[in-house]
Amino acid sequence: MNPALSCFIGYRYWRARKSNAFASFITFFAVSGIFLGVAALIIVSSVMNGLEGQLKQRILGAVPQLTIHSEQAIVHWQQLAATLKTLPGVRGAAPSIATQAMVQSSDNISAVQLYGILPDADRQLSPVADHTFPEAYNALQSGSYKVLLGGELARRLNVSSGDKVRLLSGDGVVYSPLGPVPSQRTFEVAGVFEMGSQVDANVAYLYYADARRLIRKAPDAIQDLRLFLDDPFAAPQLTPKVAQLLASEGLKVTVSDWRDNYGHLFAAVKMEKNMMSLMLSLIIAVAAFNIVSALVMMVVDKTADVAVLKTQGLGRADIMLVFVSQGSLNALLGLALGLLMGIVATEHINPLLSGVGINILGAGQLLPVIINPQQLLMIAIGTVIITLLATLYPALRAAAVQPANVLRYE
Repeated sequence: MNPALSCFIGYRYWRARKSNAFASFITFFAVSGIFLGVAALIIVSSVMNGLEGQLKQRILGAVPQLTIHSEQAIVHWQQLAATLKTLPGVRGAAPSIATQAMVQSSDNISAVQLYGILPDADRQLSPVADHTFPEAYNALQSGSYKVLLGGELARRLNVSSGDKVRLLSGDGVVYSPLGPVPSQRTFEVAGVFEMGSQVDANVAYLYYADARRLIRKAPDAIQDLRLFLDDPFAAPQLTPKVAQLLASEGLKVTVSDWRDNYGHLFAAVKMEKNMMSLMLSLIIAVAAFNIVSALVMMVVDKTADVAVLKTQGLGRADIMLVFVSQGSLNALLGLALGLLMGIVATEHINPLLSGVGINILGAGQLLPVIINPQQLLMIAIGTVIITLLATLYPALRAAAVQPANVLRYE
């Protein structure tokens, strides 16, 4: 077998002007299909990555990413937080408590997820402090009974800084002759935060001790720690490591992560991203069928040449490699153009859309874009594999040519 000779002959066939104009037409569309499919797959995948990244930052940055709950009070939580920070992927830990409640204003009432925090401990870890006024965040102090509301929630309740709202929690319910009575207390709105996601409509923050008093628990006892991660999507892998580390410290705890409340949302986003990638991959598959058609026509056109090459000593594998290399050159050309166009268009997608007057997310909002090198590599490898498989049938037909039958009347 002589791979170099076979590849050279395949290259000459690829460069030569084709006598069959229809075969040239199909080859052009095959290369164009791969080019468009690869470019579209890169653009859509990068935009979907950007949207997923924004959701991860705006939602998972504002809610507990990984939570540790202990039935007993954690006495030295600072030491435990320092120990947990030694785990790879853990940025830090801070006390937190969560409860579902109702928030009522003079105009409206709404359900809310309350988080009791220590602002000094959360300031360097949580992005919420960067999405509100510093004085509003600093106003959360023990005994002040102030609450920080999401922007959409505040608009729904028609309240602003300084207004009074009533918080009612079922966790601190007491039973009276008239039935169960939820724990409730009047709070002052310290301010609002805007994360630009659905948490603005159903999340509120208050000081840790005030949250504990609301649900009728000891205000200074710490039973829950909230862990902040470098990548919230790594929570499933970190959960057993955290549990194992705490077990070695002699602590019996329950570890949960963000998937309990927001797993369905990100699962839907992941499914949508996978389905979009599958649909766009079909463009590449259709282009690969065009490569099959073009190569079959080339085999028919070059039957006599194949017979002569066989008489000169080329084996079946050599003949197959001639046509595999020819089809692969078409695929590599389309892949190279698609990668170039996809990356350039992705990096300049917002100026391009603005130039034609298209605002997908509304005026003033830009499409988030994240180009993932691993995805680019997978797209390139997948395209090469699909096109290589498409060249096998024409190559096998060429290898099956019988020189004696073809050259009988030459």
